Amino acid sequence: MDTNQYLEVFIDESNEHLQSCSESLLLLEQNPEDLAIVNDIFRNAHTLKGMSATMGFEDIANLTHKMENVLDAIRNNQLAVSSDLLDVVFESVDHLEEMVLDISSGGDGKKDVTATVEKLKKLENGEPIGEAEVAVTPAESTSTATSKLVFDDFEKTVLEQSVEQGFQSYEINISLRDDCLLKAARVYMVFEILEKLGEVIKSSPTVEKLEEEQFDTDFSVAFVTQEPANDLMQKLMKVSEVELVNVQPISISKVSVEAVVEQEEVVEATPAPAPAPKKVVETKAPQKNNAHNASKTIRVNIDRLDILMNLFEELVIDRGRLQSISSELNHNELNDTVERMTRVSGDLQNIILNMRMVPVETVFNRFPKMVRQLSRDLKKKINLEIIGAETELDRTVIDEIGDPLVHLIRNALDHGVESPAERLAAGKSEEGSVELRAYHSGNHVFIEIEDDGAGINRDKVLAKAIAKGVVTEEASLSLTNNQINELILASGFSTADVISDVSGRGVGLDVVKSTIEALGGNISIESEYGKGSLFSIQLPLTLSIISVMLVEIEKEVYAIPLSSIIETSIIKRSDILNAHNQKVIDFRGKVVPLVFLDETFEVPASDIEKDEFLSVVLVRKGDKMAGLVVDSFIGQQEIVLKSLGNYLTNVFAISGATILGNGQVALIIDCNALIK
Repeated sequence: MDTNQYLEVFIDESNEHLQSCSESLLLLEQNPEDLAIVNDIFRNAHTLKGMSATMGFEDIANLTHKMENVLDAIRNNQLAVSSDLLDVVFESVDHLEEMVLDISSGGDGKKDVTATVEKLKKLENGEPIGEAEVAVTPAESTSTATSKLVFDDFEKTVLEQSVEQGFQSYEINISLRDDCLLKAARVYMVFEILEKLGEVIKSSPTVEKLEEEQFDTDFSVAFVTQEPANDLMQKLMKVSEVELVNVQPISISKVSVEAVVEQEEVVEATPAPAPAPKKVVETKAPQKNNAHNASKTIRVNIDRLDILMNLFEELVIDRGRLQSISSELNHNELNDTVERMTRVSGDLQNIILNMRMVPVETVFNRFPKMVRQLSRDLKKKINLEIIGAETELDRTVIDEIGDPLVHLIRNALDHGVESPAERLAAGKSEEGSVELRAYHSGNHVFIEIEDDGAGINRDKVLAKAIAKGVVTEEASLSLTNNQINELILASGFSTADVISDVSGRGVGLDVVKSTIEALGGNISIESEYGKGSLFSIQLPLTLSIISVMLVEIEKEVYAIPLSSIIETSIIKRSDILNAHNQKVIDFRGKVVPLVFLDETFEVPASDIEKDEFLSVVLVRKGDKMAGLVVDSFIGQQEIVLKSLGNYLTNVFAISGATILGNGQVALIIDCNALIK
């Protein structure tokens, strides 16, 4: 069977299972006695093993199987959870992530993991790994005894009445092969046979646990039937991957509520080697009458969403055209129709945009494991707290924001949080904290990374900036504290005395800044030396359809994103002042520089005499402001952001273009580039 058609689903689901494993392992480290967490990890690992074997990725299946053995030993009280044990399991998950990533890039998913497999084998056998010893529970805990089915009073009564009516009660013990890939499916097939031959009274584990594959390879069933034990056994043995069927009559005591086994009447059989399992896509088979298995979500290829978005963008352009025509003709019925179309398309727009929204937890989820490993590498104690992971962002923004956040967190761990000894000497707790927050504010999402570390040494930053020519000594005198902090975002700037493999304060931060600004966002830094630092990133909710203020400069129309606008104003030419060779205005007690867009974009001047009043759009970038001088305001409108193409990639202060209702092209102004 050709499995290529299922490859995308396999990659998505594998990543989900591995992410769940990582999260559960971090939780297990904090709660080493909680076997429910171990069961969760085991379940994810087992499902991944089955999926990868079905798809033919044997290296993933083999490594997961070895990891599964260790997890099984933990949940059977044969191994105790330790830091060294978790290191090896984390290492296994890292390898599995790399193998899945290789498959998603077109590779075969193969990787030499011999060293990790050897560690897993030693763990399973209770042998030391290097200098570390694996904790093993007392010998009596390792023995496994055949468990008996225990019945409540009602079940006991049912069994008694069945015997009185001429039925036979059996305890059926079934063992699946160790390499069984779809345990839930085999259980389903067993139950399907049993339900045709009699009635299932009880199972151990419960039906729910069997369905969720919360068992190893063995399960037991209390069964009432008129079928002979030998016939029953033969029919069950026909189920693929069933290795052993043991059928025992149940003798019901009037006093006990336990199943008493009459050993002399045991019917037991071992089958011939079963054929190789069929490759199927299902990883679970639902039990009958089990409504909660119905899924309320479907997976949709991202490309399809992109196509849908592109088509809707064209619809928005046509909507604007219709609105323009309607206002010119002033036809009542046409106006009503266009108004209704505008409302409906607005609702459709919200639905499509929401479909593209993804929680930032898809990015945040990778950080706890990364922080754990880096803390150990740096010999630091660091606690990562994540707040607001459910906050949603457009997928296109999510795709781009991951790497900048990775760099900022590594930076906080390496250069922000001090070593335990330094923290204790400074009167702090030896465990540092890094807080990752996300929240909505208007049409923006804010992502903040705050640490309680050493903060930024402004004197050192300023001295290095002057030495590197990033800023002149004269200009440095007028810089605010936050402006000094943000000097570390300059290209190639670093205050690190030693370049580390983890990060360098400033090395690469210029890339972080440029990436965020390319997304229409900005980054700001607040820091107090000795207390800690706060990196704040402001991002737009979506990049495709935005609200803008249309303005006119001479005869040309430009669009200014509303997300950057504070307000609009009309000023007199006489209100313009000069400061440091820059034209400025006094805006509510604050000096705001003016940017004359006709000069910036070299718009050809007309012969019309200039009015004594100027139209100004006040815009913001972080805590900085500027006044954009235009000829007139046209009004607000929702527009589709279009790229300028490969030939116009570096146009100053222009982020894209849009097509207006009258067919005219309007350039979209990048306010961040105009604010210094």
